[in-house]
Amino acid sequence: MTVLIGIMLPSRETAMTGRHDAAAILEYARAAEHYGFDSVWTGDSVLARTRVEPLSLLGAIAAVTERITLGTAALVGPLRHPLLTAAQAATVDQLSGGRLILGLGSGAPTPESRAEFEALATPFGDRARRLDETVALCRRAWTTGGGFSGSIWQIDDLGGALPPARPGGPPLWLAGGDTERVIKRVVDGYDGWLPYLPDADAYARAWNRISERATRPITPAMYATVYIDDSRVRAHDALDRYARAYYRQPLDVMSSIQAYCGGPAHECAEWLARYVEAGARHLILRIGALDPHPRMLAEHLLPALRQVGIAR
Repeated sequence: MTVLIGIMLPSRETAMTGRHDAAAILEYARAAEHYGFDSVWTGDSVLARTRVEPLSLLGAIAAVTERITLGTAALVGPLRHPLLTAAQAATVDQLSGGRLILGLGSGAPTPESRAEFEALATPFGDRARRLDETVALCRRAWTTGGGFSGSIWQIDDLGGALPPARPGGPPLWLAGGDTERVIKRVVDGYDGWLPYLPDADAYARAWNRISERATRPITPAMYATVYIDDSRVRAHDALDRYARAYYRQPLDVMSSIQAYCGGPAHECAEWLARYVEAGARHLILRIGALDPHPRMLAEHLLPALRQVGIAR
Protein backbone atom coordinates (compact mmCIF):
# COMPACT_ATOMS: atom_id res chain seq x y z
CA MET A 1 0.00 0.00 0.00
CA THR A 2 1.41 3.36 -1.04
CA VAL A 3 0.43 6.26 1.21
CA LEU A 4 1.94 9.67 0.51
CA ILE A 5 2.66 12.09 3.35
CA GLY A 6 2.47 15.83 2.76
CA ILE A 7 2.96 18.82 5.01
CA MET A 8 1.33 22.24 5.00
CA LEU A 9 3.56 25.26 4.57
CA PRO A 10 3.09 27.94 7.26
CA SER A 11 1.93 30.68 4.89
CA ARG A 12 -0.94 31.71 7.16
CA GLU A 13 1.05 31.28 10.36
CA THR A 14 3.83 33.50 9.03
CA ALA A 15 1.29 36.25 8.31
CA MET A 16 -0.45 35.81 11.67
CA THR A 17 2.78 36.36 13.56
CA GLY A 18 3.48 39.52 11.56
CA ARG A 19 6.64 38.23 9.89
CA HIS A 20 5.29 38.12 6.31
CA ASP A 21 8.45 36.28 5.34
CA ALA A 22 7.85 34.50 2.04
CA ALA A 23 11.54 33.64 1.69
CA ALA A 24 11.41 31.67 4.95
CA ILE A 25 8.60 29.55 3.52
CA LEU A 26 10.90 28.53 0.67
CA GLU A 27 13.39 27.26 3.24
CA TYR A 28 10.57 25.38 4.97
CA ALA A 29 9.74 23.65 1.69
CA ARG A 30 13.38 22.74 1.10
CA ALA A 31 13.55 21.30 4.63
CA ALA A 32 10.40 19.26 4.00
CA GLU A 33 11.98 17.77 0.88
CA HIS A 34 15.18 17.05 2.81
CA TYR A 35 13.26 15.22 5.54
CA GLY A 36 11.52 12.98 3.02
CA PHE A 37 8.00 14.34 2.79
CA ASP A 38 6.22 13.54 -0.45
CA SER A 39 4.46 16.89 -0.88
CA VAL A 40 4.14 20.46 0.38
CA TRP A 41 0.88 22.42 0.37
CA THR A 42 -0.27 25.98 0.83
CA GLY A 43 -3.61 27.66 1.41
CA ASP A 44 -5.22 30.69 -0.17
CA SER A 45 -6.83 33.89 1.08
CA VAL A 46 -6.59 37.53 0.06
CA LEU A 47 -8.30 39.15 3.06
CA ALA A 48 -10.15 36.59 5.20
CA ARG A 49 -7.00 34.78 6.37
CA THR A 50 -4.27 36.73 4.61
CA ARG A 51 -1.19 34.88 3.37
CA VAL A 52 1.29 34.70 0.51
CA GLU A 53 -0.41 34.15 -2.85
CA PRO A 54 -0.24 30.38 -3.36
CA LEU A 55 0.63 29.91 -7.03
CA SER A 56 3.33 32.58 -6.90
CA LEU A 57 4.76 30.83 -3.84
CA LEU A 58 4.69 27.39 -5.46
CA GLY A 59 6.40 28.76 -8.56
CA ALA A 60 9.26 29.95 -6.36
CA ILE A 61 9.35 26.64 -4.48
CA ALA A 62 9.55 24.79 -7.80
CA ALA A 63 12.85 26.56 -8.44
CA VAL A 64 14.46 25.53 -5.14
CA THR A 65 13.25 21.90 -4.92
CA GLU A 66 13.73 18.86 -7.13
CA ARG A 67 11.27 16.06 -6.45
CA ILE A 68 8.61 17.08 -3.94
CA THR A 69 5.02 17.48 -5.14
CA LEU A 70 3.56 21.00 -4.86
CA GLY A 71 -0.09 21.50 -3.97
CA THR A 72 -2.76 24.02 -3.03
CA ALA A 73 -4.98 23.13 -0.07
CA ALA A 74 -6.96 24.82 -1.20
CA LEU A 75 -7.04 27.48 -3.90
CA VAL A 76 -10.31 29.43 -3.71
CA GLY A 77 -11.16 28.94 -7.35
CA PRO A 78 -14.24 31.19 -7.69
CA LEU A 79 -12.18 34.28 -6.79
CA ARG A 80 -10.18 34.06 -10.03
CA HIS A 81 -11.08 34.08 -13.69
CA PRO A 82 -10.62 30.46 -14.79
CA LEU A 83 -8.44 31.37 -17.76
CA LEU A 84 -6.04 33.13 -15.41
CA THR A 85 -6.08 30.11 -13.09
CA ALA A 86 -5.32 27.84 -16.03
CA ALA A 87 -2.36 30.00 -17.11
CA GLN A 88 -0.93 30.33 -13.58
CA ALA A 89 -1.27 26.63 -12.87
CA ALA A 90 0.28 25.71 -16.23
CA THR A 91 3.21 28.01 -15.43
CA VAL A 92 3.84 26.32 -12.06
CA ASP A 93 3.48 22.91 -13.69
CA GLN A 94 6.11 23.87 -16.27
CA LEU A 95 8.47 25.32 -13.67
CA SER A 96 8.18 22.21 -11.50
CA GLY A 97 8.41 19.65 -14.28
CA GLY A 98 4.86 18.42 -13.71
CA ARG A 99 4.79 18.36 -9.91
CA LEU A 100 1.65 20.43 -9.26
CA ILE A 101 -1.66 19.28 -7.75
CA LEU A 102 -4.37 21.90 -7.78
CA GLY A 103 -6.57 21.42 -4.73
CA LEU A 104 -9.62 23.67 -5.14
CA GLY A 105 -12.24 24.97 -2.75
CA SER A 106 -15.39 27.05 -3.13
CA GLY A 107 -14.79 29.24 -0.08
CA ALA A 108 -15.99 28.74 3.48
CA PRO A 109 -19.50 29.90 4.49
CA THR A 110 -18.16 32.45 6.97
CA PRO A 111 -18.61 36.24 7.26
CA GLU A 112 -14.91 36.74 6.52
CA SER A 113 -15.16 34.75 3.29
CA ARG A 114 -18.28 36.61 2.23
CA ALA A 115 -16.46 39.90 2.74
CA GLU A 116 -13.53 38.61 0.68
CA PHE A 117 -15.85 37.71 -2.20
CA GLU A 118 -17.50 41.12 -1.99
CA ALA A 119 -14.13 42.89 -2.06
CA LEU A 120 -13.28 41.04 -5.26
CA ALA A 121 -16.72 41.71 -6.78
CA THR A 122 -17.50 37.98 -6.98
CA PRO A 123 -20.97 36.52 -6.25
CA PHE A 124 -20.83 34.35 -3.14
CA GLY A 125 -24.05 32.42 -3.63
CA ASP A 126 -23.04 30.54 -6.79
CA ARG A 127 -19.43 29.88 -5.82
CA ALA A 128 -19.70 26.08 -6.19
CA ARG A 129 -21.06 26.41 -9.72
CA ARG A 130 -18.29 28.88 -10.57
CA LEU A 131 -15.67 26.48 -9.25
CA ASP A 132 -17.00 23.51 -11.22
CA GLU A 133 -17.07 25.62 -14.38
CA THR A 134 -13.50 26.74 -13.66
CA VAL A 135 -12.45 23.09 -13.61
CA ALA A 136 -14.18 22.39 -16.91
CA LEU A 137 -12.62 25.44 -18.56
CA CYS A 138 -9.12 24.61 -17.29
CA ARG A 139 -9.39 21.09 -18.67
CA ARG A 140 -10.52 22.41 -22.04
CA ALA A 141 -7.67 24.94 -22.10
CA TRP A 142 -5.12 22.24 -21.26
CA THR A 143 -6.38 19.62 -23.72
CA THR A 144 -8.44 20.16 -26.84
CA GLY A 145 -8.60 23.95 -26.94
CA GLY A 146 -11.41 25.24 -29.12
CA GLY A 147 -14.34 27.15 -27.74
CA PHE A 148 -15.89 27.00 -24.29
CA SER A 149 -19.52 27.75 -23.56
CA GLY A 150 -20.58 27.58 -19.93
CA SER A 151 -23.34 29.18 -17.92
CA ILE A 152 -20.93 31.88 -16.64
CA TRP A 153 -18.03 32.08 -19.09
CA GLN A 154 -18.06 31.89 -22.89
CA ILE A 155 -14.76 31.94 -24.79
CA ASP A 156 -14.58 31.53 -28.54
CA ASP A 157 -11.16 29.93 -28.80
CA LEU A 158 -8.83 28.48 -26.15
CA GLY A 159 -6.32 27.27 -28.70
CA GLY A 160 -3.71 29.79 -27.57
CA ALA A 161 -3.87 28.81 -23.88
CA LEU A 162 -0.55 28.09 -22.17
CA PRO A 163 0.12 24.33 -22.03
CA PRO A 164 1.13 22.68 -18.75
CA ALA A 165 4.05 20.27 -18.45
CA ARG A 166 1.83 17.18 -18.51
CA PRO A 167 -0.76 16.24 -21.11
CA GLY A 168 -4.13 17.02 -19.57
CA GLY A 169 -2.65 19.30 -16.95
CA PRO A 170 -2.29 19.05 -13.16
CA PRO A 171 -4.70 16.87 -11.19
CA LEU A 172 -7.69 18.84 -9.90
CA TRP A 173 -8.92 17.91 -6.43
CA LEU A 174 -12.04 19.11 -4.64
CA ALA A 175 -11.64 20.21 -1.04
CA GLY A 176 -14.96 19.32 0.55
CA GLY A 177 -16.77 17.19 3.08
CA ASP A 178 -19.03 14.16 2.90
CA THR A 179 -22.36 15.60 1.74
CA GLU A 180 -24.15 14.03 -1.17
CA ARG A 181 -23.60 17.19 -3.21
CA VAL A 182 -19.84 17.12 -2.66
CA ILE A 183 -19.66 13.42 -3.47
CA LYS A 184 -21.52 13.95 -6.74
CA ARG A 185 -19.23 16.83 -7.70
CA VAL A 186 -16.11 14.76 -6.98
CA VAL A 187 -17.40 11.85 -9.04
CA ASP A 188 -18.54 14.06 -11.92
CA GLY A 189 -15.56 16.33 -12.37
CA TYR A 190 -12.52 15.96 -10.10
CA ASP A 191 -9.37 13.86 -9.85
CA GLY A 192 -9.16 13.84 -6.05
CA TRP A 193 -11.15 14.34 -2.86
CA LEU A 194 -9.63 16.37 -0.01
CA PRO A 195 -11.75 16.48 3.17
CA TYR A 196 -10.82 17.18 6.80
CA LEU A 197 -13.44 14.95 8.38
CA PRO A 198 -12.96 14.47 12.15
CA ASP A 199 -14.40 10.92 12.04
CA ALA A 200 -12.61 8.11 10.20
CA ASP A 201 -15.83 6.12 9.97
CA ALA A 202 -17.54 9.02 8.19
CA TYR A 203 -14.54 9.18 5.86
CA ALA A 204 -14.93 5.48 5.06
CA ARG A 205 -18.62 5.82 4.29
CA ALA A 206 -18.09 8.80 2.01
CA TRP A 207 -15.14 7.24 0.20
CA ASN A 208 -17.13 4.05 -0.39
CA ARG A 209 -19.87 6.11 -2.04
CA ILE A 210 -17.32 7.91 -4.21
CA SER A 211 -15.44 4.77 -5.25
CA GLU A 212 -18.65 2.88 -6.06
CA ARG A 213 -19.71 5.59 -8.52
CA ALA A 214 -16.36 6.63 -9.98
CA THR A 215 -15.64 5.78 -13.60
CA ARG A 216 -12.02 7.03 -13.52
CA PRO A 217 -9.22 7.16 -10.93
CA ILE A 218 -9.87 9.52 -8.00
CA THR A 219 -7.28 10.11 -5.28
CA PRO A 220 -8.65 9.89 -1.73
CA ALA A 221 -6.72 12.42 0.37
CA MET A 222 -7.09 13.64 3.95
CA TYR A 223 -6.21 16.96 5.64
CA ALA A 224 -5.43 16.74 9.37
CA THR A 225 -3.90 18.98 12.04
CA VAL A 226 -1.46 17.34 14.44
CA TYR A 227 0.76 18.28 17.34
CA ILE A 228 3.32 15.82 18.69
CA ASP A 229 4.09 15.82 22.43
CA ASP A 230 4.58 12.98 24.89
CA SER A 231 2.08 14.77 27.13
CA ARG A 232 -1.52 14.66 25.88
CA VAL A 233 -2.32 17.63 28.11
CA ARG A 234 0.42 19.79 26.62
CA ALA A 235 -0.57 18.72 23.12
CA HIS A 236 -4.23 19.58 23.77
CA ASP A 237 -3.29 22.97 25.18
CA ALA A 238 -1.04 23.71 22.18
CA LEU A 239 -3.79 22.79 19.72
CA ASP A 240 -6.31 24.84 21.67
CA ARG A 241 -4.04 27.92 21.49
CA TYR A 242 -3.60 27.33 17.79
CA ALA A 243 -7.33 26.97 17.09
CA ARG A 244 -8.13 30.11 19.07
CA ALA A 245 -5.44 32.10 17.25
CA TYR A 246 -6.28 30.78 13.78
CA TYR A 247 -10.07 30.45 13.90
CA ARG A 248 -11.00 32.39 17.06
CA GLN A 249 -12.67 29.23 18.30
CA PRO A 250 -11.59 26.74 20.99
CA LEU A 251 -10.31 23.32 20.07
CA ASP A 252 -13.48 21.65 21.37
CA VAL A 253 -15.45 23.52 18.71
CA MET A 254 -12.97 23.14 15.85
CA SER A 255 -12.36 19.44 16.48
CA SER A 256 -16.03 18.78 15.78
CA ILE A 257 -15.52 20.26 12.30
CA GLN A 258 -11.93 19.41 11.39
CA ALA A 259 -9.59 16.51 12.11
CA TYR A 260 -7.21 17.23 15.01
CA CYS A 261 -4.90 14.91 16.94
CA GLY A 262 -2.41 15.77 19.64
CA GLY A 263 -0.24 13.56 21.80
CA PRO A 264 2.58 11.01 21.52
CA ALA A 265 3.74 10.20 18.00
CA HIS A 266 2.62 6.59 18.11
CA GLU A 267 -0.92 7.60 19.12
CA CYS A 268 -1.16 10.15 16.30
CA ALA A 269 0.18 7.54 13.87
CA GLU A 270 -2.46 5.03 14.97
CA TRP A 271 -5.14 7.73 14.62
CA LEU A 272 -4.00 8.50 11.07
CA ALA A 273 -3.84 4.79 10.29
CA ARG A 274 -7.61 4.62 10.81
CA TYR A 275 -8.06 7.06 7.92
CA VAL A 276 -5.75 4.96 5.77
CA GLU A 277 -7.82 1.90 6.63
CA ALA A 278 -10.85 3.96 5.59
CA GLY A 279 -9.28 4.56 2.17
CA ALA A 280 -7.04 7.66 2.41
CA ARG A 281 -3.92 7.50 0.24
CA HIS A 282 -2.47 11.00 0.56
CA LEU A 283 -2.26 12.51 4.04
CA ILE A 284 -1.75 16.27 4.22
CA LEU A 285 -0.61 17.23 7.70
CA ARG A 286 -0.69 20.67 9.28
CA ILE A 287 1.33 21.25 12.44
CA GLY A 288 -0.91 22.97 14.98
CA ALA A 289 1.55 25.66 16.02
CA LEU A 290 2.26 29.24 15.00
CA ASP A 291 6.00 28.50 14.69
CA PRO A 292 6.04 25.04 13.11
CA HIS A 293 9.01 23.21 11.65
CA PRO A 294 8.89 19.97 9.62
CA ARG A 295 11.44 18.49 12.02
CA MET A 296 8.63 17.86 14.56
CA LEU A 297 6.91 15.44 12.20
CA ALA A 298 10.02 14.13 10.47
CA GLU A 299 11.80 13.04 13.64
CA HIS A 300 8.78 11.73 15.52
CA LEU A 301 5.67 11.13 13.44
CA LEU A 302 7.19 9.77 10.21
CA PRO A 303 9.02 6.94 12.02
CA ALA A 304 5.81 6.11 13.91
CA LEU A 305 3.88 6.06 10.64
CA ARG A 306 6.44 3.67 9.21
CA GLN A 307 6.00 1.39 12.21
CA VAL A 308 2.27 1.12 11.54
CA GLY A 309 2.98 0.54 7.86
CA ILE A 310 1.65 3.71 6.27
CA ALA A 311 4.80 5.64 5.36
CA ARG A 312 7.80 4.76 3.23
